[in-house]
Order: sequence, then C-alpha cells, then structure tokens
Amino acid sequence: MTGFPSHLLRQDLRGFAGYSSARTSAPGAAAQVWLNANESGLPSSVDPGGAARRYPDPQPADLVDAFADLCAAAPDQVVVGRGSDELIELLVRALCLPGGDGILISSPTFGMYAVSAALHGVPVTDVPQTEDGLRWQVDTAALAAAARRTGARLVFVASPGNPTGSLVPLRELAALAEQLADQAVVVVDEAYGEFAAQRSATSLLAEHPTLVVLRTLSKAHGLAGARIGAGLAHPDLAAVLRRVQAPYPVPVPVARMGVAALAPAALAETRRRVMQTLRLRDALGRRLRALDGVRAVYASEANFLLVRCEDPDALLHTLASAGIVVRDVRHHPALEDALRISIGSAEEMSALENALGETTA
Repeated sequence: MTGFPSHLLRQDLRGFAGYSSARTSAPGAAAQVWLNANESGLPSSVDPGGAARRYPDPQPADLVDAFADLCAAAPDQVVVGRGSDELIELLVRALCLPGGDGILISSPTFGMYAVSAALHGVPVTDVPQTEDGLRWQVDTAALAAAARRTGARLVFVASPGNPTGSLVPLRELAALAEQLADQAVVVVDEAYGEFAAQRSATSLLAEHPTLVVLRTLSKAHGLAGARIGAGLAHPDLAAVLRRVQAPYPVPVPVARMGVAALAPAALAETRRRVMQTLRLRDALGRRLRALDGVRAVYASEANFLLVRCEDPDALLHTLASAGIVVRDVRHHPALEDALRISIGSAEEMSALENALGETTA
C-alpha cells in the first residue's frame, strides 16, 4: 500500500500529537495498580461490579479487530467512534482549515456533511444529483471538476444515498479517487451498505490511499441507540484521525455490544433481518406505486423508499392520524414534494398498509 499524501492534512496539524490520555500514556510494563487517571477507587452503587469504574481503551482492540474482519481490512486502517457522525466530523477537522479549503457534497444527501463543515467554518460546494423518475445519479465527473475548481479537500459520496437510496458504481468511485488523489480525500458513506447488492468500497482501499469508507452499526445491525461507527482509511490517515479525536469515544458497555453484534452468529441474524427488510421494502414499493396521488417511488438499495406525491401534507396527516411518523424531506433541494418511508417490522408495515388503505377509502 502506497503512502497517504501528508500535504492533504491541515498544515497546522501535521505535527499534532493529540491529547495524551491516561490509557495511552501508561508505561509498557503490565500494570496491576492503576493510579494515573484520578478514577474512583471504589465502584458506584449502580455499577457494583466496577465495569465502568475505569476509563475505556480509546480504540477498543476487540472492536477494532471485529470491524477489520468485517471489512477485510487491517486493524491499523480502522478508527471507531460515536457513529458515522463522529467520523465525518473528524475528517473535516483533520483535513480542512477553518475558513478555507472546502468540501463537496451531491444533494439530495445526508445533512451532517454540510453541518460538520459549517461548524468548522468550511465552505460547502454542492454538485446536485440528477434523476429520471426511477433513480438518482451522482455525477462523479462533475464532482471531480468542481473539486478542481474550488480546491476542495473532502468529497462526500453516500452510497447507497440518503434519502435517494441510489448506489454509485464502484468503478466511478475508483475513478473519482484516482482523479483527485493529489488534492482531496474521497469519503464513501456506506451507512446502508448491508442492504445493497454492490460489494463494499472497502475493496478499493488497497489501491486508493486517499479513499475513506464509513460504516455503522446503526442501520442493518439494529444498534442506532448504541452509536457505533467506524472509518476505514489508509493507516497514516487513520492515525491522524485518532489524534484529533476526543478521548475515550466508545464506552465499555457499548464496545462490548459492538463486538457481540459482529460475532458470526449475530452477523447471520443481521443477514436474515436484511433479507426480510428487502422483501418488505419491495412489497411497500409495489403498494405505493399503485396508490392514487403518488408520482414516483424511486428504486432503493437501502432500508427506505423515497416517494414523490401530489399532496404530501395529506399523506402525512393520514399517517399521523394512525400514529405513524415518516420523514418529511421537502427541505432537501429538488424534493419539494417528497417523503421518505423507512422499512420497519412486519407488524409496522401492516399498520402502514392499513393506514394507506384509508387514503383510497
């Protein structure tokens, strides 16, 4: 694997060592008595076993190893954190100088890319997607051209996209990373990757040192409340992301839950749930396409459907009357008439089906 180009890092952070925590600064000899972190000497009454008395490992080795195995990567390529959101923020923090540089997005897309940039004073350039009534497309050639024009340091591409549900072909992602290798890091957000037919962009990491792939346990793995995500990157960039990360990002019980979720038996159950979700998604798509007032139901490679309708407010009201909440995405560019419907359990989809029946009654 070739090296990560250090000139892509913020110049003022290239020699930055980060915070030396009690866990990272301990001597190499095996420790038996820990008196270096000002932790409580006695356990809390709500934690009588003392499992949470000590600060956790900043990068829990068993969780890092589990993500590495999942993604066929090396442990030194993995950075774990508080969901994908933290990894997005770390990338902006490490690569973009506040008030300068810049990021690229392709709307409609996940809002946290622009939010993280705004919080760091980093300009955002949007290269809108196109659509044909069936699916959305990210124009990677236009992204490359915009990156050259603006000098952007980060290009965010969600695949499958949110709220579009569309994939970006691996060959286009590889070409984009190759074209911008001397200027920008291309970030492929695979939050919904388990639902997609296309293999993961982690398969491109060995050939493209400026490519980063984001994964999460919030969607297919069913652990949104635990907030567990990972970034897979060149080891040199991964080391920098760890240095700019706040100490102790993954609590002990959360790390244990993540490791359990990535064990073989749990992964088999996740695959079973994914297949059930895909069946329910396709059934809902057929039902929505037959519904009066629905203009478009876009093809999806995720666990949701993006729907255009003639009267979104009426549909929102009908569903809300049945106690059902879906996502109003009309604030996104080019989605002035659209809603996003997540795929829930079979029972929740039956409730949705019953409520949709009220719209044709």
